[in-house]
Amino acid sequence: MDNKIRCNWNTEDEGYISYHDKEWGVPVHDDKILFEFLILEGAQAGLSWITILKRKESYKALYDDFDIEKIANYTEDDVERLKSNPGIIRNKLKIKSSIKNAKATLLIKEEFGSLDKYLWSFVNFKPLDTHRNFDDPFVATTPISDALSKDLKKRGFSFVGSTIIYAFMQAIGMVNDHNTSCFRYQEIKDREA
Repeated sequence: MDNKIRCNWNTEDEGYISYHDKEWGVPVHDDKILFEFLILEGAQAGLSWITILKRKESYKALYDDFDIEKIANYTEDDVERLKSNPGIIRNKLKIKSSIKNAKATLLIKEEFGSLDKYLWSFVNFKPLDTHRNFDDPFVATTPISDALSKDLKKRGFSFVGSTIIYAFMQAIGMVNDHNTSCFRYQEIKDREA
């Protein structure tokens, strides 16, 4: 492993390191990728992120490359197909939630023009910078994640509690939560400029 300083939650797992170094915290504005993260973060509820990360490619294949319209039209047969595949988390509630969330996402796109515009409006279309230090206490929710979670639930989404939504916001770069001494902190900050 190299000598780069990384966020203190990172592990020795190469896949996890790659995720941290290339994806986590990078601002995302593509509706398909945003929806992908919503599904994956919801699937993670009660589990570790590495559990989901190792299944990411299976999710992509089984969920039609996260095609929102296709997923919104999944039937009970699709639920059973997904539930029987060990490549993903086979929790029926989480699977049904992904379909429900696809339908709700289509309504958001209809109202706001895109999932991107809707989500990023909660941070005034600019990533928040927490200036997190290694010794700062862990934060699981914020007033913004509370508000976004509440609004998503009102719009028919499930598995979008405030903790899940804050992790989602971190992952898609709505908040730069890299430790300030992590080499990615400044790289992400420079992208925003």
